[in-house]
Amino acid sequence: MSQTHLLREHAPITPAGWAELDQEARERLVAALAARRLVDFSGPHGWEHSATNLGRIEPVAEAPCPGVTAVRRRVLALAEMRAPFSVAREELRAGDRGAEDVDLDELSDAARSMAVAENRAVFHGWTQADMVGITEASPHPEIPRTADFNDYPSHVAKAVELLLQSGVSGPYGLALGTDDYTGVIETAEHGGYPLFDHLRKILGGPIVWSPGVQGAVVLSQRGGDFLFDSGQDLAVGYDRHDAETVHLYIEESFSFRVAEPEAAVALVPA
Repeated sequence: MSQTHLLREHAPITPAGWAELDQEARERLVAALAARRLVDFSGPHGWEHSATNLGRIEPVAEAPCPGVTAVRRRVLALAEMRAPFSVAREELRAGDRGAEDVDLDELSDAARSMAVAENRAVFHGWTQADMVGITEASPHPEIPRTADFNDYPSHVAKAVELLLQSGVSGPYGLALGTDDYTGVIETAEHGGYPLFDHLRKILGGPIVWSPGVQGAVVLSQRGGDFLFDSGQDLAVGYDRHDAETVHLYIEESFSFRVAEPEAAVALVPA
């Protein structure tokens, strides 16, 4: 699919430089992009893909002439997100000469910001873009967790029980916000049994570090419940440059919708 809108050919960056930028962005993004690892991902469909078909209609007040009725198809417009960053041209030249310590800190920060924004939109919603998040849509009561992470398996088991009572089958995944992930990974239950292993047995599915998520979310992995529609997948583009600095950005377009609200339960700090 064409990515000419990224204007990469106009940047004073060599093919080797672009390869290094893409690799750094990929490494930073893959670990933090939690939402797309736990929901149904469709795409990427390209920059020209502008809306998601909802399969529904709404009335049109007046048809062009008498004797005709009309309706309008409903769609969910894709939203575009962009995180700018800069790289010093001297750093790019150092990379071309084989330097292993190229300063790409701003790229790393931009990648994390994009991942956090995407995760928040999927799990907690993005009102301005008409996206309802998983925790917003869920009709289940939030499950408060205690400060003692040794109790975490009982909270997760309760969430799974709620899902089963609602007829939502597994396996189940667990999106852990940063604080919850740290608490879980640092905790060993009585006898030193790793908490992660216990949680995996309860869930039957993945446990994913999810920066941007508040608390945690247990959600079904059966498929068809949570739908992520990607237009332009995350990519690095060129904005402008001067004698010393190249100004770039990471960009994507996407929509998200919840097809089955009952397929998730939120865990929140007490």
